[in-house]
Amino acid sequence: MPETTTATAAGTIDIGGDLTVQRMGFGAMRLTGRGIWREPADPEECRAVLRRAIELGIDFIDTADSYGPEVSERLIAEALHPYPENLVIATKGGLVRPGPGRWDPDGRPEHLRAACEGSLQRLRLDQIPLYQLHRPDPRVPLEESVGTLAQLKDEGKIRHIGLSNVDEAELHRAMAVTPIVSVQNLFNLGNRGSGAVLDVCETERLAFIPWAPIAQGAPGGRALSRIASAHGATPHQTALAWLLARSPFMLPIPGTASVAHLEENVAAASLRLGQAEVDELGL
Repeated sequence: MPETTTATAAGTIDIGGDLTVQRMGFGAMRLTGRGIWREPADPEECRAVLRRAIELGIDFIDTADSYGPEVSERLIAEALHPYPENLVIATKGGLVRPGPGRWDPDGRPEHLRAACEGSLQRLRLDQIPLYQLHRPDPRVPLEESVGTLAQLKDEGKIRHIGLSNVDEAELHRAMAVTPIVSVQNLFNLGNRGSGAVLDVCETERLAFIPWAPIAQGAPGGRALSRIASAHGATPHQTALAWLLARSPFMLPIPGTASVAHLEENVAAASLRLGQAEVDELGL
């Protein structure tokens, strides 16, 4: 693998038909304290990570109002505003944080509207390029939550709507309300439970954004270690390369609060697995 790799090596994906981004993005959840709660231990390193991500060609950053809460969005604005013209910032609403490690859904229209307004202010944006429902709220009809996002889109506050943590049926229900351009679900070598959702995304040409792309299920396994060694790569890099090879609609967003780890993740964009290796890891 080359010593210096940029995100452009991963190729591009279109989101909503009018946003073209590199298929190696950055997830900003880790730019917070322990338990994704309050301030990070080293805020300046987190800002440096964000600036280095841009230098490495990353033009898709995913965050949420619940990361911190509010901390991740604020750090993004502090580090990068005024934003590069091609940068797509995706954020999410629909989870509240009563404490570290706690994630409670709130899909009420009034909450989602307030959450969107708060994200606009913290990110210093007039319009959020991609706004995602963070998780369906079992107490609120999905159609009601998604309908609120559609209203915010009509008002010009959101450009495109995405979903997170949904199953196949929920995705179809949301698509019946308004156009959906992306789904962000747990998916990695160790957890492929959202395979049916990925199939729908491929059919409908939606971006599939796997969260925890390397945090669960990798590194591990003899095949992964052997294939990584053959390519002069780490198991984590090989796990990311497997995601990129798994589907052209895959948009991994590995996250970190370390510049060195960021560079290691981005280097996976240049790793090309053979089809036999992809198949073997997928067993």
